[in-house]
Amino acid sequence: MGRPKRAFLIFILVVFSSRPISSDSIWTTEEPSEIPTSFLNFAKKPEVFDWMVGVRRRIHENPELGYEEFETSKLIRQELEKMGIEYKHPVAGTGIVAFTGSGKPPFVALRADMDALALQELVEWEHKSKNPGKMHACGHDAHVAMLLGAARILRDHRSFLKGTVVLVFQPAEEGGGGASKMIEAGVLDNVEAIFALHLHPVASVGQVEGRAGPIAAGAGSFEAEISGKGGHAAIPQQSIDPILAASNVIVSLQQLVSRESDPLDSTVTQIGNDVDSVSIGGTFRAFATQTLLHLKQRIEEVIVGQAAVQRCNATVTFNSGEKPMWPPTVNDEKLHKLFENVAGDMLGAHSVKTAHPVMGAEDFSFYQEQKPGYYFFLGTKDETAEDPASLHSPYLKIDENALPVGAALHASLAVRYLLENSPAATPYKEPEHNEL
Repeated sequence: MGRPKRAFLIFILVVFSSRPISSDSIWTTEEPSEIPTSFLNFAKKPEVFDWMVGVRRRIHENPELGYEEFETSKLIRQELEKMGIEYKHPVAGTGIVAFTGSGKPPFVALRADMDALALQELVEWEHKSKNPGKMHACGHDAHVAMLLGAARILRDHRSFLKGTVVLVFQPAEEGGGGASKMIEAGVLDNVEAIFALHLHPVASVGQVEGRAGPIAAGAGSFEAEISGKGGHAAIPQQSIDPILAASNVIVSLQQLVSRESDPLDSTVTQIGNDVDSVSIGGTFRAFATQTLLHLKQRIEEVIVGQAAVQRCNATVTFNSGEKPMWPPTVNDEKLHKLFENVAGDMLGAHSVKTAHPVMGAEDFSFYQEQKPGYYFFLGTKDETAEDPASLHSPYLKIDENALPVGAALHASLAVRYLLENSPAATPYKEPEHNEL
């Protein structure tokens, strides 16, 4: 075990060894199936709701890019301190890991990302971004507010916990490999499962979407340089045209999807960077790791081979260390069942939908490579808009009434996971939602 991980474990022991462990039973007056509704009602209290909205708006006004989330991190730490929740900082630069519960196994983690996008906000409202060229256009401001909301719920219902909830505030999800650095720092040590949510601006408030298996694609990027020999248009036989070679490469790369991939295994190869006489670049995506690696191999073979046909040379460079290739986001089957039951208890089975897999990539997948994980979508649709903006749009708006739902779901998933996996817990059989 490396030094950062060992220090991380020592921190957990120090935090909880000086605290008396509650001997209360896990449940007080409520049945497990009633906990999600109870948590939602708590999160909807005006003082709790207004606080979450205020946190979200303060973060929205001051968006910060990956590994630059200094003020966001400071705000989170201040709120945790007000709640009396212990935390470790810095983790992976600006990251924070907090703990609540008994300090003993089992450990379950909840994760929120903190970073913004390099995008100019075009929504005119009181809390518009004050940082030119930066915007929370992917909803990470709301993710942080909801995880802090979950922390407050869990703090006020600590007697419900027989185990430990790890609250992960992660930097640099938007292409910076923040999850990998958090893992390297040891945040998953002792953790048995991890959950995360993402807002869904086209789904209504009170609706959630999840699925077992792949829910988001793995993704990689590449750059290629094709070199030839310039010449005069009147004497083409004396030149080696890299533009022609690049054109053939682009056509051949598209055929990797249409002719070499299983039509039932969705893949995407896109050429999208600036194209000049020698350089091209693009991305590739798939829902299976094996398919992703196959695409990577074939992309290099096609580029080098097609360049050679035109008497050119080519070099291909794949993801750098700062932008690693992301694996697919694949949800655990058992955690999916837990999600269906918890969300059904809270919102009703009719509000729990099956998510369609998306070609967007999510670095939560790095956690899932190490531990069972579950990632789901939370409806945040702005019903006042005729055509709600999508994620990564400068016009993105959300309905903040979704914040209590997300906070309560986070907390409920953690509590119910601990209930079902604590050695000392009385076995609990979840009533089936046959209508799901």
